[in-house]
Parts: sequence; C-alpha cells; structure tokens
Amino acid sequence: MSILWPADSHQPDRPICLTATIVTLVAALGLALYGPIFQPAHYHELADSVTWLGVANAANVLSNIGFAAVGLWGLWRLAPAPDDPAIASGWPGHMLFLIGLVLVAFGSSFYHLAPDDHRILWDRLPIALASAGLLAGTRTEIRGGDGVLWAGALALAAIASVVWSAGFVSGGDLRPYLLLQILALVLLPLWQAIHRSPRRDRLAVGAAIALYVLARLAEVYDHQVFVLLGSVPGLSGHTLKHLLATAAAGALTWRLVARVRRV
Repeated sequence: MSILWPADSHQPDRPICLTATIVTLVAALGLALYGPIFQPAHYHELADSVTWLGVANAANVLSNIGFAAVGLWGLWRLAPAPDDPAIASGWPGHMLFLIGLVLVAFGSSFYHLAPDDHRILWDRLPIALASAGLLAGTRTEIRGGDGVLWAGALALAAIASVVWSAGFVSGGDLRPYLLLQILALVLLPLWQAIHRSPRRDRLAVGAAIALYVLARLAEVYDHQVFVLLGSVPGLSGHTLKHLLATAAAGALTWRLVARVRRV
C-alpha cells in the first residue's frame, strides 16, 4: 500500500508526521491497556485435511503459490528500474514487501503441511516483513529519508514482533505482531487522504483493504466455509483467506507496476 504516491510531489510533512505519530501511539496504548492477546487454544485445528498427490492439507498448502507468483512478478517488472522516479524513493520498502510475499509462500506452506506452535513462526515472519515493507516504502516516499535505513529498521521491528509472539519471553503475546498489521491497514489510507493521492491509487489501496478484511473473516469462519463449500474438495475458509490475501497483494503490486508504466 505504500507504493502509491508520486515521489516528486509536494507533501504536507508536519500534518502527516503528527497524524502518524498520534495514530501509532493510540494504537499501541490501546493494545497495551487491552492486555496480552494469546493464540486461541485450537488455532491449529484447521478445516482442510485433504491430501492431494501426497501433499497433506493440500488446499491450504497449494493456495500459497499465488503469493510467490505476485511477488516474483513484481520483482521481475520492477527490479530492473529501481531508479525510476515513480518508485525510487520507496524502492527499499517496496522490495521488502515483494520479497516478503515470496517468503510468505514458503513459510505458510511449511506451516500448513503440519500446523503447530513451532512452524507458525515461519508463517508469521514473512507476513510481518511484508507489512514492514509497506510501511517503510510509504514513509520514505511521503517524507523522504534513507529508504534502506527505514526498511531495515522496520524489518528488525517485524522480526522482533514475531519472536515476541513465539513466547520465548512473552508467553505468546501477539500484540506487537498485530500492531504492525494494524498500522499498515490504518496509516496507509490515512496518509493517502492527507496527501490527496490520485484516484487510482486510492482505489487500489481500498480494494486491497477490503480484500484483506474479507480474508480475515474467511479465516475466522474456516470450518463454516468448509461446510458451506463442501462440494469443492478441500476448499475451506483458510484456503479462501489465502486466495483473497493474494488478490489484495496483487492489487497493490499491479498498481506499483502501473506507476512505473505511467498508467
């Protein structure tokens, strides 16, 4: 979502900075007051248990291919033009986002082959890195600064949030991991509104957010969707989540490529 602002436009730096700071502090304070958020006890009991061609939980595993396809397509189209004015200032963040998508395909597939508390670390880590990439790209496009520094700092924050959620210190508290995703969902359209981004950019972000919200709902109702779509072997709410989230990532990546093509 961070990919959607012309790098050479005039930005209202102070309002953007102040608003982002307030939103971040309010979100962090709200989660702090809410208290620890732990993974549900039966989280790994997913509806998909169908084996295809020797692949366990095949629908949940194979539905991750789309993330790799989107990420690799984006890297293929954009990596040759990192200095293009449409993406140059935010390229380190954009690249982190696209690499994160590719890693999601591998990490999520690894987890879904045999879901447990140990493997989920490798599912969450690339998701956190992709979120960090979105935030880093947005920040440096709107306010300038060292794109590599911001991408690196937010990548470290993403890694720390996942390590914290793994329970080595926190007992499995998910709040930092969730905060990163919440900020990506809230700050990016807010920055767009303040910055008065082009209509096509707003539509891309709006579509991505709507698809992501639907994806989360599909995840929550994993078993219900599985029963509802019983005529489609292996298709569950969690599988549908992967497909919807892939579409969300595709909307953002397509718009980034379109910016370079001046569409």
